[in-house]
Amino acid sequence: MNSVLMGFLASLGAGLATGLGALPVMLPFDLSEKAQGILLGVGGGVMLAATSFSLLMPGTEAAIALGYSETTAAALMVAGVLLGGAALWLAHAFFPHEHFFKGKEGKESEYFEQIWLFVIAIALHNFPEGLTVGVGVGSGANGGLALAGGIGLQNIPEGLVVAIALRNLGYSPLYSLAISTLTGLVEPVGGLLGASLVSFSETLLPWGMAFAAGAMLFVIVDEIIPDIDQKAIGQVGTVGVMIGFVAMMFLDVTLG
Repeated sequence: MNSVLMGFLASLGAGLATGLGALPVMLPFDLSEKAQGILLGVGGGVMLAATSFSLLMPGTEAAIALGYSETTAAALMVAGVLLGGAALWLAHAFFPHEHFFKGKEGKESEYFEQIWLFVIAIALHNFPEGLTVGVGVGSGANGGLALAGGIGLQNIPEGLVVAIALRNLGYSPLYSLAISTLTGLVEPVGGLLGASLVSFSETLLPWGMAFAAGAMLFVIVDEIIPDIDQKAIGQVGTVGVMIGFVAMMFLDVTLG
């Protein structure tokens, strides 16, 4: 199968997992703040491990395989990570959006309905995840399957938390499910872009992996950690991060 198509389909599957996770919102139950904190922590741990084991390490190896010295390869990865983080920082500064806990950000956010500000915020969160899956799977690198599976798994609790937050804002269960699913469909867009870039030239592979890692790292620090602080009680969020990290590490080693 074409590598670009594989990257697109893998990121599509990971994105649809967001809607799968949101399905329980149709049932009459309420998830405690503590449970939401743990779920957010698990998702953050998966993303952190994916950044390290599925992007930075294979990206460095790919740079060395292209003939770069270890020092140059490390410098390349540093530059790519900073570029990825800067790109997400600029996107957050430019696009009007609203986080569930951090409030409104971006230009002229007061002119948008609240629901669309949330959609844009979650889309800015999900795009780097899709980019990551597209780069990992589209490049054919070891661990691409584990990366797609890990991102998909972390999207399940994330989708549930998003849907519950929308319900708490007064939206109907069906509407909350639909919006949560819609935000996940941003991932195949990022996946298609990532897979296309790394398939264009081998020299772009380490850059693509470093860029995706930087974008993911920005999301973890700027969004996931503050959300965990707001939701988690005591150290339950930290426990969730540890669980997610070792789970993704296990997937990467066994499926890589």
